[in-house]
Amino acid sequence: MSRILHSTEGRLALITIVVFVLMAALSPERFLSPQNLTSMAFQFPEFAILALAVAVAMLTGGIDLSVVGAANLSAVVAALFMANVVGADGGAGMVALAFVMALCVGLVAGLFNGVLVATLGLPPILATLGSGLIFTGFAIAMTGGSAVMGLPSAAAWIGNGTILWIPVPLVVFALLAAALGWLMSRTSFGLKTRMFGANPLAARYAAMDTGAVLIKLYALCGMLSAVAGFIVMSRANSAKADYGSSYLLLAVLIAVLGGVNPYGGYGRIIGVVLAVLSMQFLSSGLNLLGVTNFAREMIWGALLIAVMLINTLAKRRTS
Repeated sequence: MSRILHSTEGRLALITIVVFVLMAALSPERFLSPQNLTSMAFQFPEFAILALAVAVAMLTGGIDLSVVGAANLSAVVAALFMANVVGADGGAGMVALAFVMALCVGLVAGLFNGVLVATLGLPPILATLGSGLIFTGFAIAMTGGSAVMGLPSAAAWIGNGTILWIPVPLVVFALLAAALGWLMSRTSFGLKTRMFGANPLAARYAAMDTGAVLIKLYALCGMLSAVAGFIVMSRANSAKADYGSSYLLLAVLIAVLGGVNPYGGYGRIIGVVLAVLSMQFLSSGLNLLGVTNFAREMIWGALLIAVMLINTLAKRRTS
C-alpha cells in the first residue's frame, strides 16, 4: 500500500475508487443505474479530450486557454458546411469530410497559438486567452450567436452511437489517450517536450529547435480541441459559439489533479485519465444529489486552488 501511495497515479487510483464508492453509497439506486453509467460514458469524453490538450500544453510549462474557443470554432465551421452544403440527407462520407474540415480549423488555431508563443514570445497564458476570445468571436460572427442546426443524421452517430455497446466518444477518448501516452513517453518529440518544460534554457543550449517543438505542440492541442468540439456538436446535433463554456476550468483542474506539473517537465497521460474518471464520478454524484451548476463551479475552483496548494507545499517539503 505504501508503494502505491508514493506514486501520483497510485494516489489518483485510490481517490477515484473512494469517490466512486462514496457517490454510490450516497445514491446507490440512481448512481449505479445502467442509465446513469451509460450517460457518464457519453458525457465525459468531450471535456476529457480538452483536458488532454491542456495537459499537453502544460508539459512545456505553458498552458492553452483557447481550447474551448478552438473547439467551438471548429464545430461551427463543420456544422455550417453540413447544414448549408451537405444537407440533412448527407451520408457518412460527407460527415467524414466535415470532420477533416474541423481538424484543419483546429490545426490552424493551434498553429496560430504556436506562432504567438514560440515566434513572438508572448506568455502562453495571455496569448491563448486572447486567441480563445478571437476564436469565439469568429464563431459568433459566422453564426450570429445562434445555434447551427439541420445536421445530417449520420453526424449524430459520433456523439451518440456505440461500437460493440461501447459509446463512440469513449472509444475516441481511449484511442487518443493511448496515442498521446505513447507519443509523450516513447518518442523523441515527447522527450523534447518534457526537456523543454523542465529546463527551457538547457534545451536551447542543447541545440534543440524549441520553436518547432512549441508550434507542433500547440498545433496538436488545436486538433485535440477540434475533436472535442466535433463530439459536442454530434451529441447536441448542433453547434454554437458558447457550447462547453464551463469546460475550461474543468479541463485545467483535471490536468493539475492528474499530476501534470503546471511549471512543466512532468506529467503522465494515465494520471489525466484517472483524474477524468474521478471528476466525472464526483460531478455525476453531485448532480444526482441536487447540487446546482453554480455550486459545482465553486467546488471546482476551490478544488483547483487546494490541489495547487498541496502540490506547492509538497514541493517545498521535498526541496
